[in-house]
Amino acid sequence: MQFYSMVYADDCSDPCLMDLQHHLPKYFGTWSSPESPNELYLKLEDVTRRFQKPCIMDVKIGQKSYDPYASQEKRDQQIKKYPLMEEIGFLVLGMRVYKVRSDDYVSYDQHYGRGLLKDTIRDGLSKFFYNGTSLRKDAITASILKVQNILRWFEGQSQLTFYASSLLFVYEGLPPPSPEGQLLRGLPETTRPADDTCYEPNEEALEHNNNVRVAVPLDYSLSTMYAMHRKGCTRGHHGNVTATGGTATDPNPREDNNTWTCPGLVSAEQPNGNSVKAQLEEEVDVGDRGWGVPRPETRASDVEVRMIDFAHVFPSESQDQGYIYGLKHLLEVLQQILHQ
Repeated sequence: MQFYSMVYADDCSDPCLMDLQHHLPKYFGTWSSPESPNELYLKLEDVTRRFQKPCIMDVKIGQKSYDPYASQEKRDQQIKKYPLMEEIGFLVLGMRVYKVRSDDYVSYDQHYGRGLLKDTIRDGLSKFFYNGTSLRKDAITASILKVQNILRWFEGQSQLTFYASSLLFVYEGLPPPSPEGQLLRGLPETTRPADDTCYEPNEEALEHNNNVRVAVPLDYSLSTMYAMHRKGCTRGHHGNVTATGGTATDPNPREDNNTWTCPGLVSAEQPNGNSVKAQLEEEVDVGDRGWGVPRPETRASDVEVRMIDFAHVFPSESQDQGYIYGLKHLLEVLQQILHQ
């Protein structure tokens, strides 16, 4: 919440943070249920909303999934979960892929991602772009352009370092029509990987009512964020790859996707109705969010790549080399998939 409030502050004039807004979900303040006013939820743009058959993937980026103030026990735990994080630089936390012929979804959880090794990471990642009949090279190309834009931002800034943060990929599962008006076809169904295990997706709906502006008497400066990290923050569950917010009082938080929680920051008056800008559906920007204009044939507008999960962001005086390493290796793998 502190991170989003800092980046989206009304008086924000930092060019670095203003550029960063292009790569994040839009932030609409916080939401609290009248029954539980002290449980705060981030209210974020649902980047999947405009897609008919959204294919979704959550990829943790960076060489370390623990921050500098993590205990040795926490560090050992994270390293044990995925020893290749430092070498590969990213980890697939989950994905949900639309299959054209069956008109259904196949989902892969974090255990699938942690099972990907150096020699299987390319094929494992390529499943996200395979719809049962073809490899969606248009979506791969557009994803590459968007990740390149994020890489440019990281290479141009030296004031923030991100740990355990992710990229959220979304593309339209309905294949684009060919020039003749026919759906594109590629690999036959018999080439589908044998381990396309199907899991039931966990759908979550976004609340549109009772949006509240929370009185937050804190200085959202980098120094304050830094100090809070040193003191320790309570973290809450963020949900799965389609979630749009995080609760502040989850007794069993998961460590892969979490948000800062600051109990006791709700104002005494809880207004009903919207007081955070406007309704979400009125503010969704459906255009391209990258720098520069991709070629029309890439259909970049049918792909979203957004940065998510900011419970471990620190002020810095140098480039975030761990995140940059992960982005570059991810781009390399995507290029390999595109040209295989």
